[in-house]
Order: sequence, then C-alpha cells, then structure tokens
Amino acid sequence: MAKTMTKSQIVAAVADAAGISKKQASAAMEALVNLAYKNAKNGFTIPGLGKLVLVQRKARMGINPQTKEPIKIPARRVVKFRVAKQAKDAILK
Repeated sequence: MAKTMTKSQIVAAVADAAGISKKQASAAMEALVNLAYKNAKNGFTIPGLGKLVLVQRKARMGINPQTKEPIKIPARRVVKFRVAKQAKDAILK
C-alpha cells in the first residue's frame, strides 16, 4: 500500500506543475484552505474535485459499547465532503 503524500510533497508537486516557487505554492494552498473554512457553511466547491457541505444529523439512539446500555445521541451539524463525478471517474478507472 502506497504512503499518502505529505504537505511538503504536495507543495513541491504543485510548485513544479505551476512553474512557481514552493513558497508561492504553499501560500496558494493556505489561501484555498482558509477560503474553504470560511465558506463551508454555504457549500464550498473545488471544480473537478468535490464540494464541502454542512449537514444536519438527526438525533438517534446508540449503544454504549462498555455497558451495552442504550444512549441518546443528540442532533448536530457535521461537515462532509462530496466527491465530484469527474474525480470518481478519474480515480476509479
């Protein structure tokens, strides 16, 4: 199984592909991440990759694994990433 890329490896690959310095590539990635954080509430789309969406989960019943007692899990908001069809097609072929 292949190892996942580190942040510095990703920055180096982006810098090489775009023909810019690693410092500029790192700054661009940080800007993209910060923009995603600020706009995730409204849905943040990266064309060709996917979309960050805020989803409301319903309250539900769960089980405490130690005591096996039923517990009530409250409703809450969670962030999900929906992969774009274009990305699925490119990865799964």
